[in-house]
Amino acid sequence: MPVITELSPVSRASDALEREDLFPIREVSRLTGVNPVTLRAWERRYGLIEPTRTESGHRLYSMTEIERVRSIVEWIDRGVSVSKVGKILAKTEPLKALSHIISDDQVQADYQQWQHQVKRAVSAFDDLELDRVYGQIFSSYSLPVVFQDILLPLWRQLLLGQDAFGHTSEWLFYDGYLRTRVLQRIIALRTTQPRKILVSALAGQCRELELLVAALFLSSSDAGVRVLTTGQPFDELTLVCEKIKPQALVLFSNHAPAVELPRRLNRLALSLDCQVLLAGDAADLAEDTLAGSSIGCLGNEGATMRQRLTQYLAGKLDT
Repeated sequence: MPVITELSPVSRASDALEREDLFPIREVSRLTGVNPVTLRAWERRYGLIEPTRTESGHRLYSMTEIERVRSIVEWIDRGVSVSKVGKILAKTEPLKALSHIISDDQVQADYQQWQHQVKRAVSAFDDLELDRVYGQIFSSYSLPVVFQDILLPLWRQLLLGQDAFGHTSEWLFYDGYLRTRVLQRIIALRTTQPRKILVSALAGQCRELELLVAALFLSSSDAGVRVLTTGQPFDELTLVCEKIKPQALVLFSNHAPAVELPRRLNRLALSLDCQVLLAGDAADLAEDTLAGSSIGCLGNEGATMRQRLTQYLAGKLDT
């Protein structure tokens, strides 16, 4: 494996994606904007990154580690403390469990191949081709993998890259397509069973597609889900629950929880006759704060969210 030992131009850095080069810490700092002192702290104090070492002890970073650094920066910019970022990044760990069968790089390359096909259809505004690729992805992977590892990462990439002409239209097309398809799946899962689960976003804490995908993860044939429109006032949830009478109210957020959130959730729970649960990245970040309260945390992983919901409803899991 080649090693870059000199400061490389931007063109050589981009070529590293194909050659799997290793970068010294000064190059990583230039590529990510994070100074070397901070990079070392993230490694030593928090264990967020794991560079390889040369025989002389110099740190070398792969492109995977560089992307991880960029993810850390993104979460910190969204208000998550560095000490809690590891919980969010841990959602990628299941891929490592497959390493004895297929390497993580191969798994990611497979996902990227599907994302490339989706992006090509989106760039052409070709809904028929998008339908074809969408169906093939669902025939190849489980529901959580389809959204968490393939479709939503591309959705976020397009969301962040709307500066160039036409990119906003592409994202709107893709976002609208996914919202429609996810809602169709939620409706298809509804049977004669009552819709016992009410799902609502904390205002301003996620986009509609993220809320719908979470609701889809929570849906099953024996526990119908009803989704409230984004923008639902928190203070009026008591009124809504009195009318609908759900078995559980799931509040969803992908932002770092505000200091007052546990107090607000506990106050809400006292006014309701149903279980109050928290889902999304906020659930992992607030889990320690809510320990011992009546609020249950479902986490941010699709399979985990559904499993914990089932356990809470059956009374087999304590909050």
